[in-house]
Amino acid sequence: MSIRRLPEHLVNRIAAGEVVERPASALKEIVENALDAGATRIAVRLSSGGLDRIEVSDDGCGMDSQDMALALERHATSKMPDDAIENVATLGFRGEALPSIASVARLSIDSRPRGADGWNRTVDNGVLVAEGPAALPPGTRVTVDQLFARVPARRKFLRSAKSEYAACLDVMRRLAMAHPSVAFSVEHDGRRVLGVQAGEAREERVAALTDRQLADNHVIVSLERDGVQLSGVASLPTYNRGVGDHQYLFVNGRPVRDRLLIGALRGAYADMLARDRHPVVALFLDVPPLEVDVNVHPAKTEVRFRDPALIRGMIVSGLRRALDAEGFRAVQHDDPAALNAWRPEPLSPTPIGAMPIFEAAATPYAPPSYSQFAPSSPASYQGVGDRRPNFLTPPPQARAEPAAAPAPEGHSFPLGVARGQVARTYIVAEAEDGLVIVDQHAAHERLTLERMRRAMEGQGVASQALLLPEVVELDEPACDRLEARVAELKEFGLELERFGPSAMLVRATPAMLGQGDVQGLVSDLADDLAAYDSALSLKERLDLVAATMACHGSVRAGRILSVAEMNALLREMEVTPRSGQCNHGRPTWVKLGHGDIEKLFGRK
Repeated sequence: MSIRRLPEHLVNRIAAGEVVERPASALKEIVENALDAGATRIAVRLSSGGLDRIEVSDDGCGMDSQDMALALERHATSKMPDDAIENVATLGFRGEALPSIASVARLSIDSRPRGADGWNRTVDNGVLVAEGPAALPPGTRVTVDQLFARVPARRKFLRSAKSEYAACLDVMRRLAMAHPSVAFSVEHDGRRVLGVQAGEAREERVAALTDRQLADNHVIVSLERDGVQLSGVASLPTYNRGVGDHQYLFVNGRPVRDRLLIGALRGAYADMLARDRHPVVALFLDVPPLEVDVNVHPAKTEVRFRDPALIRGMIVSGLRRALDAEGFRAVQHDDPAALNAWRPEPLSPTPIGAMPIFEAAATPYAPPSYSQFAPSSPASYQGVGDRRPNFLTPPPQARAEPAAAPAPEGHSFPLGVARGQVARTYIVAEAEDGLVIVDQHAAHERLTLERMRRAMEGQGVASQALLLPEVVELDEPACDRLEARVAELKEFGLELERFGPSAMLVRATPAMLGQGDVQGLVSDLADDLAAYDSALSLKERLDLVAATMACHGSVRAGRILSVAEMNALLREMEVTPRSGQCNHGRPTWVKLGHGDIEKLFGRK
């Protein structure tokens, strides 16, 4: 078969396949054109997820009739004043978008520059069908009807209207995040689904487009290095999601999808999130044009950095610094279900004065003898309790300590002072602005991990030799994995030796872990290495080992703590970075504010 030149309409359809994959692709190209035109207000209307109709109106600079005709020709653009393609600073410059859309749909453009008359140009699947004056405010209105209606091979591969609508909404969220100085509104089938005002702060815009609770549970990221500036918003580790659909990266104002972000986020939130949880992040990179190639993808959704290691390092460092600066802060959001669990006692129909307890109070009280509360069997105890008419019960069996010194005031410390322990697991503290409840195991787990990290940065983790080495039996592959990491484990104070084909000999353990469960520690380390070893870098493997050891060396739930021990734990939390969450991303403490307590008792 001989080579032939393809006709213009077929060239446009092929180009449309590269740029216009679905309604969301067409919407993205049109809105980016509006942003490049200097619009401060952009309104989008969709019908059937964009399958039937896409309409974008803006208040940008507009076009006259001559520019409008050129805009519908391939490789015609106003965004390249010269031939320096690498210096393009706008969101787009490729010339295929509008003519490609016009070749597979009915495209109508109405535009009016300020101080001039409006003009309309309509192209139906590559054929000019109408042209003439138009009445509209200054700006541009682009309408796309029946996308791929005459290209059934492409139309049948589109998804349902709901799926296409979701893709369009995601595109608009990303563009709205990148441009907080522009007002955006989106209507779908006559219903307004998105609206943000111009001039919002970046963190307010991101929270409005993701989750309102992010406004109270975020950190600000800011870092500059080698001419590259990183800024943005990141959630606290305890504010996370089960899927990574709320992670956004913008390069020079352009929303992109890059695997670099996924790896960098995993490194930044390592040991602060479980591996199946994901943070909410919106990061903005300002990179010199010569350091990034934005033309590696026809739809401009991917970029290529000249120095990807620098960008990854900046993302990890910027996030780490921002999270470290928050110290012990954790997510504190209202949980209606938890508050509703606190229910007041139902009102008794018996008048207060007629209650039996007042009859008992009217008679002189005689302290009961101990024999009354020392029944010979559980059955007799039940009988004594049932027969008493004045609700007198044995004194509560609780732990009490004589105060060696006056209790400190809660307002002196952010996490308050310890007032007691509940279920041998939770520390109850009184702060100036409410009641603080601390998970003692989760908190001590984080503190132990941070101590191990500081020790690793210094002289290493001190080890404690066992008087009698302990043998841990494992399967042979697990022993092989541990043997391969003996040198790394020794840096953490854990000294292992191979002891036959299916056993490891433990000669020393980290001193800071105390008298822990050696068998459980070695077994868990083997399991973790089996699950993640090949997928992690050396630093991530060390963090994984440290986190596993910290879990075994922390105060366990069920251990009774003295008041001094509880207060010491609270004070160390206040000065330890990232102590607001454990190594798995769960909060270590929660606060019940005075206002919440007053609501429970009907005072507010």
